[in-house]
Order: sequence, then C-alpha cells, then structure tokens
Amino acid sequence: MKRSIFPLVTAITLCVTPSQADWLQFRGPSASGVSSEANIPGPQVKVAWQAALPGRGLSSPIVVGDRIFVTCASGPEQANLHVFCFNAADGSKRWERVMHATGRTMTQSKTNVAASTPCSDGKHVFALYSSKDLFAFDLDGNLQWLRGITYDYVNASNSLGMASSLVLAGGTLIAQCENDSESIALGINPANGVNRWKIERPKAANWTSAVAISSPTTSW
Repeated sequence: MKRSIFPLVTAITLCVTPSQADWLQFRGPSASGVSSEANIPGPQVKVAWQAALPGRGLSSPIVVGDRIFVTCASGPEQANLHVFCFNAADGSKRWERVMHATGRTMTQSKTNVAASTPCSDGKHVFALYSSKDLFAFDLDGNLQWLRGITYDYVNASNSLGMASSLVLAGGTLIAQCENDSESIALGINPANGVNRWKIERPKAANWTSAVAISSPTTSW
C-alpha cells in the first residue's frame, strides 16, 4: 500500500516572543479562537516553514513556548498514533513519539483518529485520540502515563469517530466521551491519569468540546 504524506503548514510570526505565543488548547485562550496579542500580522502573515506528516490529522496545533505540538494517525487502520514536537522558529523536529491504538480506530471517511486537539499545562502535553487512547508527555517527549479509556468503559466510542478536544479546568483534565451507548465525561488527574470524577451524559453522539468558564467574583 502506498503511504500518503499529508503536509502541515504552520505560520510563525517573528515579532511575537515565545512566551506571548502560547496557545495551549483547541481555539487557544478561553477557547475563543481570538488572540489578545498586539502587532498580529493579519493578512500580511507569511508561511515560515512547513513539515510533512506520515498520516492524517484533523487536530489543531498547540504552541508551548518555542515548541509546536501536532498529532496525526497513520497506517492502514489508523492504529499508529503520533505526537510531534517542532521548533517554532524553523520547523525542525525536536521529537516524535508513536503509540499503538488500543481502542476502536473506525471513523467516517471525512474525519480520522487524530481529530482531537491536544492541550498543555505549560509543562506537559496531553493527547487524546478517537480510539480513546490518552497520553501524557513532558515537553521533552518523556512519557508520563498512558490510558486506554475503553479498557474501563468498553462502549465509550462510536463507529463514526470521536473528536472532542481535551481541556484543563481547575487543575483537572476534562475528557468528553459522548456517544449513543456509554456516554460519559471524565475529570482526570493530570499527574497520573486516574479519574477524579465521572459524569453520566445523555446517550447521544456529540463532537463538541468542553469550555472552562471562570465564575465572576462577587463584590459586596
């Protein structure tokens, strides 16, 4: 079988310092898709570099300091789960890790196993896939822990594919697994991958992602 190469193109603006450029989750700060930084180049933005990936990935890149993290899935059954770390300045690869899926890798043809965007607390990267495999790495690519969620909840998946992205809220990692059978949301300890809580959700397919909202402070 001929392997297809799917390019990743990421634009880096040189006038933004690494600490300003952090984009730690799907749609960035507050999941709004809006940057509050000054001097954003807008229509003047130019492609700084591009890198080829070994498989498909519909997840969004995240930025942690001077590093960009990207996921994809490869192989005939999308069973190879990749996490890449690139240097933001020039696109050179710092590291790549490849894990094997333990859960269902069947998806609808318009999506794929690497559809969920990873997230970071600034010190670690957490990557979730449609197979409900969840991995935690430090920024240098050292595996901290891994978890196959379908080992604990065998029906927390569907044949179309899962796409909800991770979010950190109050020091807890939130993973949505909403589907027609075993529909749940998990609050996970980011230090070890163990559940802090589990909430039963309506049994219906859902591909949305959680958003963390700070409660307003009441002044008396």
